[in-house]
Amino acid sequence: MTDIRTKNAIWSYTALILTIVVGIALNIVGSKVNGLTGSPLYIDNIGTILAAVVGGYIPCMTVGFFTNILLGIGDVVTMYYCVISMLIAAAAVYCTKKKLLTRFPHMFLAVVIFALIGGVAGGSLTWLINGMSFGEGVAVDMAASVNNAVPMGYFLSNLLSCFVLDLADKAIDVVIALALYHLLPKNLLQQIRSQSWYLIRSEKKAPRSKDEKGLSLSLKASLLVTMSIVLVGSSAIAISILQYHNSTLQDYQNKGDQVTSILEEMLTEERIEDLLENGRDAEGYDWMAAVLGSINRASPEIRFFYAYRVNPENSQIVFDMDVPGVEGNDPGDFIEHDATIEKYLDLFLKGEEVPTDITSDEYGWLMSVYRPIYDSKGNLLCYAITDMSMDRLRSEETAFLTRLISLFMGFLLLVRIYAVWLTQKHIVKPVNRICAAVNRFSYDTPEAREESMKMIEALDIRSSDEIANLYNAYRKTTSDMVKYIDEVQHKSNQIANLQNGLILVLADMVESRDQNTGDHVKKTAAYVAIILEQMKTEGIHADQLTDQYVYDVIHSAPLHDVGKIKVSDTILNKPGRLTEEEFAVMKSHTTAGREIIDMVIDTMREQSEYLNEARDLAAYHHEKWDGSGYPSGLKGEEIPLSARVMAVADVFDALVSRRSYKEPFSIEKAFDIIREGAGRHFDPDVVKAFFDAEEEIRRVANMNMEHYDYKQHNL
Repeated sequence: MTDIRTKNAIWSYTALILTIVVGIALNIVGSKVNGLTGSPLYIDNIGTILAAVVGGYIPCMTVGFFTNILLGIGDVVTMYYCVISMLIAAAAVYCTKKKLLTRFPHMFLAVVIFALIGGVAGGSLTWLINGMSFGEGVAVDMAASVNNAVPMGYFLSNLLSCFVLDLADKAIDVVIALALYHLLPKNLLQQIRSQSWYLIRSEKKAPRSKDEKGLSLSLKASLLVTMSIVLVGSSAIAISILQYHNSTLQDYQNKGDQVTSILEEMLTEERIEDLLENGRDAEGYDWMAAVLGSINRASPEIRFFYAYRVNPENSQIVFDMDVPGVEGNDPGDFIEHDATIEKYLDLFLKGEEVPTDITSDEYGWLMSVYRPIYDSKGNLLCYAITDMSMDRLRSEETAFLTRLISLFMGFLLLVRIYAVWLTQKHIVKPVNRICAAVNRFSYDTPEAREESMKMIEALDIRSSDEIANLYNAYRKTTSDMVKYIDEVQHKSNQIANLQNGLILVLADMVESRDQNTGDHVKKTAAYVAIILEQMKTEGIHADQLTDQYVYDVIHSAPLHDVGKIKVSDTILNKPGRLTEEEFAVMKSHTTAGREIIDMVIDTMREQSEYLNEARDLAAYHHEKWDGSGYPSGLKGEEIPLSARVMAVADVFDALVSRRSYKEPFSIEKAFDIIREGAGRHFDPDVVKAFFDAEEEIRRVANMNMEHYDYKQHNL
């Protein structure tokens, strides 16, 4: 068995690896064809869809993830679309399960689902990755035409064009993938799908009780893995984006320092005085504006160049260059302090270094870099200032965060699906198999116990972990318990045989005193067994005639005349008719029997239905259906059912047996008497069952009871 399991495992993993490799290869080939032809269609989901149809989540989502990772080696941006590929993979499996990919009219719906993910979700991801821009390409040109025809805005028109192009792309992917699927040999597909971990269908769960609440073990493991990855991933993303933000700010500041130093070199002491005196007509103003303007055009993030001389009440303009959309102030003009100058006014007035400041006002989100300019004697002349626009930082950070989250989500989906699979394979499935074996375990008979043990042994769980320990412990405990049950059953059988033997011995002791009864004890017990079996077969008193009840009545039947032990031999063996006084003594055997069995019951620590039935048989088997019997004059169903059955058996045997005071009646005559007594002496239902089993009754009546075992009738 071990060799077979090993071979199956090798085949299973080989099939998985081959399917993944082939799927990735098909996706990459499709992508390369797109690159060579310059087509706007990517055709890079053929292998993903094929893996979904063939296998399911594990190969399909693995193909989707690693296709983007491998393509990302040549084009890193492709790597960030792995989450889109993973979503398409999940959708492909879903469509396969719903048979959307195997029925021609429904294929279009699957294509639409794929296009919504690839076109709309993928297009939105492109917009975020490109800094809230769709970039360039056929989709953007199409969007411009669409927007001109039906104005809907830049974003919606681009999403619509992405969806339309992706609709064609995914239709081609589906057609090629299904064509390849139908070319695969049917026996190969069946062998692949025979791997339990490989199928789309879920493993059969062990039954859960109605009161059982809470999450399944598989879901708990999945949530635990997901939460762990999300916590670690979120922390990593937060740290990364913080470092990116700080690094970008430092780059901005370094660039601002460099540009501000250029402005500082331009603003010599003589030029500052010239600018304050002559304004825009000062020598070198146009040259400064031209040089700084070229820098501004080369670096759009550099927004403003200016220089202020800060006074306690206001700021005097030294230089303020015009930029597109904003006209600068003239040199020499006075303006109110802006927010940054107000914040650091003491530093400005002292001529000290002023820290870089970031503000957001009507001019936008700006980083301001300040550098003091001194004369040759160290006196403060003014501050050279450069404002850097931070708008690009926002879009860059959004794009960076989008890339991180997209890559992380793709990785999360892959890890989660593998975590679920591993949990199902190595924990949930073995536990469910053990639970199923427990639920099907039968203790009823030695054969059932042996078969159940074989079923447990057949599980053969060898995972070398806690699950295997659990299985081995359960197997040992069950084996020990079965042995114990067999021993208990053996001892119980011995006790039951001893009990039945003692009852028969006791009954024979009573019988040996009564020379008239012969085989009366055994035959009446046999008749009782026959009648009870027939009533059970016909469904008469089905709620009462359980197997245990029938067993108790049959095995206690020999005690019905135990009270005769208190009746004298003279009366028991009198050849003639009894006097009234003697008959009164004879009738007392019913109450005497009840008293004897009550004494036995009083010695028992636990209630015994067996003895209760014996007491009812001894006390009431001479009661009559119409209430004219003895000792209590009970009637109808007031008489215990066991006593009503015994009444028919007892009278019939007395009629067909030889007595010292009479010859035996014929069976037909006895039958007539029993039939006439129905409804008066006997319970009509019991009489009906008696005659329905007439053939068996006749057989017992005519047989020698020396070697007859009445217990053979026990159900």
